[in-house]
Amino acid sequence: VQLQASGGGLVQAGGSLRLSCAASGLTLSWYALGWFRQAPGKEREFVAAISRIGGSTYYADSVKGRFTISRDNAKNTVSLQMNSLKPEDTAVYYCAADGGSAATMGANGVDYWGKGTQVTVSS
Repeated sequence: VQLQASGGGLVQAGGSLRLSCAASGLTLSWYALGWFRQAPGKEREFVAAISRIGGSTYYADSVKGRFTISRDNAKNTVSLQMNSLKPEDTAVYYCAADGGSAATMGANGVDYWGKGTQVTVSS
């Protein structure tokens, strides 16, 4: 089982990036999916989550209105479109899959973590 995130990079403040996460050995349609991030010296934090069929999405207050999570169950992928990026968005971003509810994703851990991708936003 592997989740692999990609799409990170260096961008100026105000710019955009799109992260993607592909799964192998795992059928993502069975899981709520999410993105988390961890900045240097800080704990990993929730960013966004999406329900199994994509009908419900949830966001951290810090990214609402700027980030959009989406999923393509046919392609077995989940994405995070990040707009209006700020230096405080700089972190390693991780995708995650969990058998529980997207509404409480991460509250009790997650079933699968992906390898992270670095996002750096310069001021």
